[in-house]
Amino acid sequence: MSAAEGPLVVGVDTSTQSTKVLVVDAATGRVVASGQATHEVSTGAARESDPRQWWDALGEALHQCGDAAREAAAVSIGGQQHGLVTLDARGEPVRPALLWNDVRSAPQARRLTDELGGAEFWAERTGSVPTASFTVTKWAWLAEHEPEAARAVRAVRLPHDYLTERLTGVGTSDRGDTSGTGWWASATESYDDEILARVGLDPALLPRVARPGEVVGTVRDGNGLPFAKGTLVAPGTGDNAAAALGLGLRPGTAVLSLGTSGTVYGVSRRRPTDPTGTVAGFADARGDWLPLACTLNCTLAVDRVASLLGLDREAVEPGTSVTLLPYLDGERTPDLPHASGLLLGLRHDTTAGQLLQSAYDGAVHALLGALDRVLDQDADPSEPLLLIGGGARGRAWQQTVRRLSGRPVRVPEARELVALGAAAQAAGVLTGEDPAAVARRWNTARGSVFDAVERDERTLERISGVLSDAAPLLERGPERG
Repeated sequence: MSAAEGPLVVGVDTSTQSTKVLVVDAATGRVVASGQATHEVSTGAARESDPRQWWDALGEALHQCGDAAREAAAVSIGGQQHGLVTLDARGEPVRPALLWNDVRSAPQARRLTDELGGAEFWAERTGSVPTASFTVTKWAWLAEHEPEAARAVRAVRLPHDYLTERLTGVGTSDRGDTSGTGWWASATESYDDEILARVGLDPALLPRVARPGEVVGTVRDGNGLPFAKGTLVAPGTGDNAAAALGLGLRPGTAVLSLGTSGTVYGVSRRRPTDPTGTVAGFADARGDWLPLACTLNCTLAVDRVASLLGLDREAVEPGTSVTLLPYLDGERTPDLPHASGLLLGLRHDTTAGQLLQSAYDGAVHALLGALDRVLDQDADPSEPLLLIGGGARGRAWQQTVRRLSGRPVRVPEARELVALGAAAQAAGVLTGEDPAAVARRWNTARGSVFDAVERDERTLERISGVLSDAAPLLERGPERG
């Protein structure tokens, strides 16, 4: 390892499938070491994972970083949002964590919305209308379907909270991740007693919400991780808020993140309240807001279509009039938790490459449908969309986003933006800087810009029409049809 110009910091991205670690020079943003280890996730309707895997993966990834991790002065955890981690009196998981893409709590989401004043109440109170992704609905599902497990719970955490607490021994969270639970009131930035009472969750089981920039503790001795004694621990945050930090995002710039899920978001100084439920009114990790729309089906769903067709993911062909809604895991935007994929317009002359392109179109259509709602009213529509995530470097993804958005696209060179954002937060607790300013100093958003092309209104209108006509069928789902 070459000499660093400043102190070293560690940024962690504990995502659905794996944990990634970066050791970063806080002065320059140079990544001096990295590591990665995978997790197991159940398949089918239940999407669950044992939180202890995340801790083991964190240790494995850190050990891959060698001496650099031992030299780090601060660490921060960025984590997958919404997951319900339930712990017993010994701090051990009561059961596997219910992950964000477990949609079994869709009936509880509808019932909670109806019982507590409807969508307008939830949007104004929490900033978001709950869907099956939200933690509050998962707790309601657990209390209804596994009451003995619910009674055994002595602490409720989010995924990043769980790892942070194992580092420090103290239960803390942050406003960015907590704002995605459904039991945090965005207007008062506090836990909502009425909502917690409705779902039977004692607020004493929840972690303290740390302030942005706060040091929440130091790494404990004897945990087997290669940190020096006294290493500072930052609050951490949810993955999207961490990526926003990693980009040094300013208000008005839109981000499209193409991963297992797809997200579109931007920083705003206005507290979001969207009663349609399209936009989740999340907080960011700094003190502003992060209005966000999320789809459940993005790169994984399109890759599955490519696999079924026996094609490489880039083997798209133009000229299709086929519509494919790739809702393979149900869908969150639009809110169709029981939906499956839908194909319309197949002809004798339809090629496999055209079918694959229609899957890309269906996935991007869902994200772009929320773009105008997400962007701050002062946003410049000519500014490039920032394209990030695993799909961002795919030619087919880039071309589809350009064609359906009609906007220029920038693809940042930096790859692990969640971990970089966590590292910027860790650097901020060392220096007292705004972590987004740290990321801008690191120039993390630098990357290639692709010019705008004419917007494909015809395809957008066709997909919108099919979605509108098929909505009753999609709401029922294949088992109910």
